[in-house]
Amino acid sequence: MLALASSPVSPALAQNQRPLSLQATSTIPPIGFGTWRLEKHNASEAVSVALQTGYIHIDCAAVYGNQKEVGLGIIDGLKKSGRRRQDIWVTSKLWNDHHGQDKVRLALDQTLNDLSLDYLDLYLIHWPVASHNGNNYEEYRDTWEGMEIVQKSGKVRNIGVSNFSPGQLDDLITVAEIKPAVHQFELHPYLQQSEWVKWHHVHGISVTAYSPLGNLNPIYGSPDEDHSLPPSILENKEVSRIAKKRGCTNAQVALAWGMGRGTSVIPKSQHANRIKENFAATDCQLKHGDYKDIDAIGKRFTHRFNKPGKGWGVPLYEGLEDADDEV
Repeated sequence: MLALASSPVSPALAQNQRPLSLQATSTIPPIGFGTWRLEKHNASEAVSVALQTGYIHIDCAAVYGNQKEVGLGIIDGLKKSGRRRQDIWVTSKLWNDHHGQDKVRLALDQTLNDLSLDYLDLYLIHWPVASHNGNNYEEYRDTWEGMEIVQKSGKVRNIGVSNFSPGQLDDLITVAEIKPAVHQFELHPYLQQSEWVKWHHVHGISVTAYSPLGNLNPIYGSPDEDHSLPPSILENKEVSRIAKKRGCTNAQVALAWGMGRGTSVIPKSQHANRIKENFAATDCQLKHGDYKDIDAIGKRFTHRFNKPGKGWGVPLYEGLEDADDEV
């Protein structure tokens, strides 16, 4: 059973979510609540607690398998927080098995039904990979045409991509009628990809960082068991030093660093105290020297945790740090 901490979130904290501008029709809040690997039995409560805490950005995906529970949490959280649907931002993602212009609408309709929503604020192509009859292959152009169609229908306010390489995103932009509004990809102090982030800023594409706390998710392995992995963000001595100096937690430092770079971040937790702690990262004020010190962490450790390319037989992240292109 999740429960909100007894102390309420301050109005200042709840309002300290300066939106990041998009080229399309709205703005994306800089901190969101991620729902990847939220277990069904408490996903609804976790989402409701997040909305009551002050989050106004919920990140979902069809492949997470919990969108019905997330939708129930949104309904409950809106009711208990006194917000309306139009007060929050909801993102979802198209899975690989529904690539193709003619399949996008079907997938979107199922997602909207699962979430009990009439529209999404953002719909992303989850990967530049299609899966059909057990085969995986690079594909995104035809699918993007379907994404443009659903945006024009009004069921989606903004469309974007996730996990694209520089070559893939550049190619898509050259043929797209509607430029992607957002690109979501892995970013944290151990995978900073600074030049790639800057490229998006220059080209007017907003960036959302997934796994912004690095390897806290058990699926990414344990540094205690695999010594090739960097230490947990929560145990990194340099991050701890910065956290102590700024009166923040290690997680808040990592999230504040991500937001300070002009990206939105989507941490996930199933625990009410961690949900609130992560949200309070908007009050964690880092100094210029802190950013330099975290930059140094990225030079010492460069590690990408999400690497499905080998299993799919499709090269991913070509041209980027710690690419997954050896298949």
